[in-house]
Amino acid sequence: MPPAPTPTVLVTGAGSGVGRACTLRFAAAGWAVGLIGRRADALAATIALAGPDAAARLAAFACDIGDPAAVDRTVARAHERFGRLDALVNAAGTNIPRRALAELSLEDYHTTLATNLHGAFHCVRAVLPHLRRQGGGTIVNVNSEAGLRASAKSGAAYAVSKFGLTGLTQTINAEERSHGIRACSVFPGDIDTPLLDKRPTPPPPEARARMMQPEDIAACVWLAVSLPPRAVIEELLVRPL
Repeated sequence: MPPAPTPTVLVTGAGSGVGRACTLRFAAAGWAVGLIGRRADALAATIALAGPDAAARLAAFACDIGDPAAVDRTVARAHERFGRLDALVNAAGTNIPRRALAELSLEDYHTTLATNLHGAFHCVRAVLPHLRRQGGGTIVNVNSEAGLRASAKSGAAYAVSKFGLTGLTQTINAEERSHGIRACSVFPGDIDTPLLDKRPTPPPPEARARMMQPEDIAACVWLAVSLPPRAVIEELLVRPL
C-alpha cells in the first residue's frame, strides 16, 4: 500500500502573528505548508523557526493577496509544488490608526478591506477548485470579535471587513457542503500581535500580558482543521480569560 500523501495547508499572513503561529502548529504536526505573505524575509524567518526537520515541507510564496491575479498564480505554484491542497487558513489582517468615522480616509478604508476581506475572498476563490477536485477540504478564516459586533476600538473599516468575512464563511458552508468542503470563522478577542501597534494608542506591556497569544488562536485553527471530515465548527468565539 502506498504511503498516505502529506496533507497540505496554505497560510496567509504567515510572516508574523497568528499566521506565523498557525504555520508552526501545522509544521509541527507533519503537514506541508505554503506560506503566503508580502515580505519574503518575514516568511523565511518563519520557516527558520520551524526548524530544519520541517523546512523541507515548507515553501514561501511572496504575494499581495489584494491582487487577484497574483493570488491565482501563487495558488497554482503551490499546488504544483505540493501536488495537493487540503486546507486554507486566511490569517492575514490589518488595521489603521486613524480608524474612527470622523477621521477615516477613503484610502485607509479600501486598504483595510483589500487585505481583510477581498484578499481572503481571492484566496478562497483560487483554492476552491482544487478542494472540489480532491473531494473536500477545510477553510479557516481568522476573523475577530469585530466580525460579530462593531466597536469604536476596532473602527469602521475593520468592522466592515470582518462582518464581510463572516458572510463569506457562511456562504462557503451553504454552497460547498456537497463538495465535502467546510469553513470556520474563528472570532478572537484581544491577541498580543504586532497589529496592536496600529491602534491609535497601543496598549502597554501589562495589558498585552493579559491578552491571548497567537499560539492560542493557532490551536483553535488546528481544532477546526483536524476534526473528522463529517464535522464542522462553523463559528468559534475565543476571548482572554
